[in-house]
Amino acid sequence: MHRRYQSSSIPTEIMRSVVGISETGSITKAAKILGLSQPAISSQIKRIEHAVGGSIFQKSANGSAATELGKLVLIQAKKILEANDQLLMLRGGAPDDTPIRLGLSNIYSRRMMEVLSKAEMTNVSIYADSSAEIVKGLIDGFVDIGIYLSQSDTPPDPTLEIVDQREDEVVWVRAKDFTLSPGAPIPLLTWPGQIMHDLMVQALERKGMIYRIAFSSPDFHARIEAAKAGIGLTVLPKRLVPSSLMIANEYYLPTPAVPQMLLCARNDSGMKSNQLLDVLRSRFMNI
Repeated sequence: MHRRYQSSSIPTEIMRSVVGISETGSITKAAKILGLSQPAISSQIKRIEHAVGGSIFQKSANGSAATELGKLVLIQAKKILEANDQLLMLRGGAPDDTPIRLGLSNIYSRRMMEVLSKAEMTNVSIYADSSAEIVKGLIDGFVDIGIYLSQSDTPPDPTLEIVDQREDEVVWVRAKDFTLSPGAPIPLLTWPGQIMHDLMVQALERKGMIYRIAFSSPDFHARIEAAKAGIGLTVLPKRLVPSSLMIANEYYLPTPAVPQMLLCARNDSGMKSNQLLDVLRSRFMNI
């Protein structure tokens, strides 16, 4: 799931969806068997069709039938799944050995390492990315449990359950020596499409204020370093402002909306996930 490999590899979950559609004859039936929503299955198929350069299923009188390209994809998909299952068997791959896939907004990654012990993370596979990518991972079935920020307090998909939630107040932050000339546009450290960007821009536009993008990167930690360097301003959860930065209380900065921090799980995540959810609720959501 790492961004570096997204263009050169296809997750086994997508392979299972391809085989599932072929065996059941429809996306609806495959979704039911795999515990995914129809939109999630459709999203997976679009992804693999983009990768192979053509349609792999077409509608027929009996449902969905593989195209000629789809038949080739199906052959390879079965080989990949068989190889995957054989690899798991090398370590006695019982279902209980399957790691729990925890998707985490990178804003919270450092805090997560502080509240979970090494032993508790032994069988947890952590994926840190933007909140939007964590939601996508949950919907597509690549993530079992997700912690992310949202401006909505409802599940983004019927297959997901909001286990817990809390408001997470965000504040403007800056370097201790940052200064802004009167009347100058607000220099933002951001990345369009992420919730922090939306919160900043919405707050500024409500007040009719002018801003400019001073530093743009999808890397959260790079934006923090840019803030330390005094390049501009960004927003962070108030409780997570590092000591190297300070809360910007300048009168001209509008108060951003308060987002929800959501602890979300797939409905089919299982008993082991329930145990982790209990730990996350007590040690993470209530801090």
